[in-house]
Amino acid sequence: MTWKQQLANSITTPEQLAGHFDIDPEPMRAVAARYPLLITPHYFNLIEKPGDPIWRQCVPDLGELAVDDLPEDSLNEQAFAPVPTVVHRYPDRALLMVSGQCAGYCRFCTRKNRVGTRAFCFSRAKIDEGITYLSEAPEVRDVILTGGDPLLLNDDRLDDILSRLYRIPHVEMIRIGSRMPVTLPHRITPQLCRILSRFQPLYLNTHFNHPRELTIESAAACARLADAGLVLGNQTVLLNDVNDDPGVMIELCRGLLKMRVRPYYLHHLDQARGTAHFRVPVERGLEIIAGLRGQVSGLGIPQYVVDPPGGEGKVPLQPENLLGMGGILRVQTARGVVELPNRRRDVV
Repeated sequence: MTWKQQLANSITTPEQLAGHFDIDPEPMRAVAARYPLLITPHYFNLIEKPGDPIWRQCVPDLGELAVDDLPEDSLNEQAFAPVPTVVHRYPDRALLMVSGQCAGYCRFCTRKNRVGTRAFCFSRAKIDEGITYLSEAPEVRDVILTGGDPLLLNDDRLDDILSRLYRIPHVEMIRIGSRMPVTLPHRITPQLCRILSRFQPLYLNTHFNHPRELTIESAAACARLADAGLVLGNQTVLLNDVNDDPGVMIELCRGLLKMRVRPYYLHHLDQARGTAHFRVPVERGLEIIAGLRGQVSGLGIPQYVVDPPGGEGKVPLQPENLLGMGGILRVQTARGVVELPNRRRDVV
């Protein structure tokens, strides 16, 4: 089955889920109407039972509709968007949004209020505007392709975007953020890798959250990317009842190293609306990082970070910059003290 056939055969309705599991689809309908549902056959086959770590990441949950005061734009990206497809929060690097779709909609996504919706679509003209902005911003030396998933673009379109960025003299490196090696490893074709191999240095950060995602197909996809010269990293999100356990994280980090993927970040959950049921207290995150030491090579220990919405950038979560860890997390950043929720919110 090709990657496009995998996409075409994805699970997109609660009724399809009910056809495979003994569940009532009714409670999911309202959630799926608000936040799109899409699970590729590859990823769906990793589910062993309702409520397991794979299920929680991809199946609609009533917790997503819990009333909270969290923002839809959890990182305040619109405040740092000089044009619709560029987010320029850091002086020397910028995001270029090239796709509004993914091959699977993660229930914890920081952009879950936009990704997969009609409002989050980027025309060729808008992407051209973004590339023009980057070409006229000499301070930008590092461009990260994101969205949505950039690898959902066809080969020719991706080739064109990378070629144009590669020709900008002050752009020294390009990065791609993609969950394709996890949810749709079939997309990592030899033809795609031949295209990507032309644009060095090229980095790809993927997004494995649980050891069960480290499949034979995903390992082969990562091997093709590494053999093509890409430097691979992984960004894991700390999620309640998914990976908030030292043993799970040890197995994940060891497995990633075997696949030539270096654990890069362990993200404390962004404060996006509809994700509070995934929240893990920062105390638990610190325990997990401590549990990795002595059990995993230093190459395999990710940096535990939080990304506040004020533009401070990613802040390492370490005892020396944590001023409070009760119901409210207080973090010392370069711009001052940031306060964030620090407890999971259940459905009421």
